[in-house]
Amino acid sequence: MTIDKEMYALAERLGAALRQRGWMAATAESCTGGWIGQAITMVPGSSEWFDCGFITYTNRAKMTLLDVSADTLQTQGAVSEATVREMVAGALRHSGAHVAVAVSGVAGPAGGTTAKPVGTVWLAWGLRGGGIEAQTVCFPGDRDAVRRLTVMQALEGLRARAANAP
Repeated sequence: MTIDKEMYALAERLGAALRQRGWMAATAESCTGGWIGQAITMVPGSSEWFDCGFITYTNRAKMTLLDVSADTLQTQGAVSEATVREMVAGALRHSGAHVAVAVSGVAGPAGGTTAKPVGTVWLAWGLRGGGIEAQTVCFPGDRDAVRRLTVMQALEGLRARAANAP
C-alpha cells in the first residue's frame, strides 16, 4: 500500500472541500482493505473531517457492521451495485458522516469470472439525507493497480460530492 504524491494531493483536496462545508466523511471498504482510510489519514488534521472507516472484507462483516442483507449478498454477490449501495447506506447510518463511499471488487489475481472479471469494482457514494450514486468500473492491471485506481476513484468521488452538493 503506497500513498504517492497524486493520492496524497487528492486526499488533501478532499479534506479542503469537507472542511469548507464542516462535513465529515466515512468509508466502507472491501477490496481496498482500508487503503482509502489510510490515504485520508495521511493528511495532518484529517480528524477534523474523517469520522471512520469500515473494513468489511467478508460477507459476515458486511452484514454485521453495515446491515447489508444476506439476500442481497446471496442473489447479487458481494461485488454488485446492490451491495455497495447497502454498504454506503450502512456507513452513513453507523457514523457521524455527511458523505460516504463504499467499494467492493475483484482485485485479483484470482476470483474473476466472465461476468465479473478481475478489475471489476463497484463504487457507491452517498450523502446523509440525500441520494446514493453507484458506478462500476473495470480497472486494468495487477492487484495493486486495481486497488490503487479504486482508491483514487473513491477519493475523487468523495471530493466531487463534497464540493458540489447543494
